[in-house]
Amino acid sequence: MDLRQIGTLYVHEVRSALRERTIVVGSIVIPLVMYPALLWAAFAALSFVGGQADRLTSRVAIQGLPEAHQPLADSLAAQSRIDLTEWEGDPGSARESVARGRLDVLVTFAPPSADGSALADNLQVILEYNSARQRSLGARNRVESELDRYREEWVETARRDLGVSQRAWADFAVGQTDMATPEETSRFLLALVVPFLTLITVALAAFYPAIDATAGERERSTWETLMTVAAPRGNVAAAKYLYVATFGAMGGILNLTALALSLRWILEPLTEGDAQELAQGGIPLEALPVIALGTLLLGLFVAAGMLVFAVFARNFKEGQSMISPFYMVVILPALFVQSPDIEFTPALAAVPIVNVAMLIREAILGSIPVLPAVITLVTMGACVGVSVTFAQWVMRREEVLLGSGSGGLWAFLKRQYRNGGKRA
Repeated sequence: MDLRQIGTLYVHEVRSALRERTIVVGSIVIPLVMYPALLWAAFAALSFVGGQADRLTSRVAIQGLPEAHQPLADSLAAQSRIDLTEWEGDPGSARESVARGRLDVLVTFAPPSADGSALADNLQVILEYNSARQRSLGARNRVESELDRYREEWVETARRDLGVSQRAWADFAVGQTDMATPEETSRFLLALVVPFLTLITVALAAFYPAIDATAGERERSTWETLMTVAAPRGNVAAAKYLYVATFGAMGGILNLTALALSLRWILEPLTEGDAQELAQGGIPLEALPVIALGTLLLGLFVAAGMLVFAVFARNFKEGQSMISPFYMVVILPALFVQSPDIEFTPALAAVPIVNVAMLIREAILGSIPVLPAVITLVTMGACVGVSVTFAQWVMRREEVLLGSGSGGLWAFLKRQYRNGGKRA
């Protein structure tokens, strides 16, 4: 293996790729600009939808309100976002109005249970709403909040009238304290987003270069010319592999850099303009080498896999269809890290791609388990070695280089098995 030849061919591949608009957009522009912008747009849309829901007026109807609890109706009617009416018709028609969306919540007052009848003016309150409609859910929350406040005041008044002391009345009190700092909250959000986007950007950044390095050469009729250069085929394959791996890993690193630099801007819609405290956390500096190493290993593995599938394509369109299944296999494991309750165990560390996503998540959270991290690096290192060796073996076959064989990878492997692994 001549490193000088590989370097020369590698530089040639990179220069040629930078002239292709599709590769520049897919491998550089999208990771650097598009995904942070899409993330901000998604958060802004969620904030906008939530704000629109809060501005809607809730249509609430009450039935059977006792005179003793008229202050509750007055309190509900005083709310600016609640349009309160007293339903005088059939209860069934009121329920139908809720089901059809003409009414948001029906509040029905009923006699208390047998155990609660000893307390004067006690009652039950029944809320009927439509969980399939966001407006109805919002109305239920507003009414429920006001009911809780009124109930506490009413119970407190009843306690004083009965002469029961506050200490005797309260069996125990429950206090709540959120121990998460703004920095930990921001890292939690990043731990859910960064692994997912890293897998997508690495796969997408390597997608078009892999097709361009193989099917693109054939479509431009430059493949045969490249095969005649004074360099062994193994060096040509190594240069193409390094070129694809470089763009794949670069896409992941660029995306991570863009997210880190634009974190405060992205979180702005979620924090109503006060994202400074959340953005203080960011990605820990000590996690950056781990994330960079994981991204590099992922790029090396994905590049080999995509080249193996794309090398059998005769044109760009055919290359896209051949790589797409492998692309989906790469990004689907990102679903594993969407639940923060999944623990990074040694067993998961032995699963390729999933282990890298989990390692990136733990690195952002600042708690990298040593054994799973070591297993991850060993497993991905072994996968990279096997995939690169396999890719070299495939790309040095005569029928692959000349494009004389039909079908894709699986058809090629069947022919090799029948021929006993001999070169065609």
